[in-house]
Amino acid sequence: MQSDMRELLRIATPTAAVGAIATLVGGLLAGGEGAIGAAVGCVVVIVFMALGLLALNWVGKTMPHLFQGMGLMIYSAQLVLLLIFILSIRNTSLFDLQVFALSLVAAVITWITTQAVLHSRSKTLYVDPDADTRNRPGGPGGDRDE
Repeated sequence: MQSDMRELLRIATPTAAVGAIATLVGGLLAGGEGAIGAAVGCVVVIVFMALGLLALNWVGKTMPHLFQGMGLMIYSAQLVLLLIFILSIRNTSLFDLQVFALSLVAAVITWITTQAVLHSRSKTLYVDPDADTRNRPGGPGGDRDE
């Protein structure tokens, strides 16, 4: 779980930095409502994407045979929940919706780009190093005459 949180923080940090910049720019261009809209957009992205990433990591560890299907289901659920959230706030006057939308898009692009870069730099085993000893008679898990 600690490595999951470390991975999550390494992805969320650049996204939060983009959110801070968007909040500053939104505040300068659209006042307080723009700053609030940018901050809400960034927070929505971080919460939605973090929960999805944690759920996908959990599925990958506990039910690896369902990983691909659950990934599709999780991302589809995120889109539906985001649509419901956007439809529920479409008439709000608490913040600037255009700044919210632009901040949301910038944060999503940052999150996905950071996740892709970190994944491309990670060293992922594509061969099971213990497979040789498991498949050998007398090895761990192998057939033994007792």
